[in-house]
Amino acid sequence: MDNNDILRRLRFTLNLSDDAMIDIYAKGGEPVSRAEISNWLKKEEDEDFDVVVDENLAVFLNGLIVNHRGKKDGKIPVAETELDNTIILRKLKIAFNFTSKELLYIWKKADVVISETELSAFFRKRTHPKFKYLNDQYLRKFLKGFQIQRKNQRHKEMLRSLPPKK
Repeated sequence: MDNNDILRRLRFTLNLSDDAMIDIYAKGGEPVSRAEISNWLKKEEDEDFDVVVDENLAVFLNGLIVNHRGKKDGKIPVAETELDNTIILRKLKIAFNFTSKELLYIWKKADVVISETELSAFFRKRTHPKFKYLNDQYLRKFLKGFQIQRKNQRHKEMLRSLPPKK
């Protein structure tokens, strides 16, 4: 998956405004402009399209962690210069405090069944004999399941906020 697509999907799933994204990037340790965000979110065909490099996405994901969990020991995490799907999933897991069961549930929402053993293989060290690479399809399906789960949460919250029927 390309980083621009991941950023677009997360923005949509989390229902983030430009201001919220600017704030998340600042929490990740790198201020960005509204124009930069706009160019990253554009489609490739657009002449103003700009590629989100790994470090830019890592800053955003670190900002999500700080936004949802707070700074660890008051430090802003250092952004990786190279990302892969496993690192992206790990950062989302940390940011939203997902348990293994929640990760499996999110994949199930996107019609993907993964065993706990397979899930643990994604998070092993690369040198471990049982390490398994998280391919693009798994990450794409995870983001789809996350979107479905968040949409359902927002719908339930909206229903709770309505006045009771008489």
